[in-house]
Amino acid sequence: MIRECEEHGYFRDGCCPVCGYEGRFVMKDAEVEKVGRTLAAVLRHGKFGLDMDEHGYVDIKEVCDAIRVSNKNFSRWLRPWQLEALVLTDPKGRYSILGNKVRANYGHTIEVDLQLPTDSVPDLLYFPVDPENLDSVLGDGISPGDRAMVHLSKTYADAVRAGAARCDDPAILEVDVAVCSETGHPVGKAARTVYLCDSVPPEAIREAERPDGGEGDGERCPTP
Repeated sequence: MIRECEEHGYFRDGCCPVCGYEGRFVMKDAEVEKVGRTLAAVLRHGKFGLDMDEHGYVDIKEVCDAIRVSNKNFSRWLRPWQLEALVLTDPKGRYSILGNKVRANYGHTIEVDLQLPTDSVPDLLYFPVDPENLDSVLGDGISPGDRAMVHLSKTYADAVRAGAARCDDPAILEVDVAVCSETGHPVGKAARTVYLCDSVPPEAIREAERPDGGEGDGERCPTP
């Protein structure tokens, strides 16, 4: 659930991680999930057709009003400050707030100019693929697919987790960020573990070696 400490702000836990204060109740877990899904649909996919600027930002109050109208359960309690609390405590850093506006940092299926920072990007990033498509991706490069941008992961384990949503046992590709940049495909940081690129050329990728130990390691499961 989300709570608020008067001194240290919003948090997702039973008590403030700084001072241990229980704080004021903001939103329960089921509400966080339901509102979060609708928020993602608005900011990533343009649901409700709200006024969005070229960088993906939408007025928080307009988003809140649209969510309240879409679901009568939300209309009884959801307010902009609660939406802000959800955004600021998101564990994956999926959203950004600028003044009175909010945007999604990644996951878009609509075209936006995110203007992501390209400095301090790791030299190597990772991308999951279905093993059946491995050879074609190695030969053709990585394209965005059903998203507006290619989503790259910070670590091998992050890529395993990202790929698990679509494939039981994804193959992991290693992406050379310098080669991407040199070939006209700069990579920008979108969130804590997510980086975006318009596409990745084949010369910038190779199959990654499975690291020793840690999450996502060990022998690949046999195809059922």
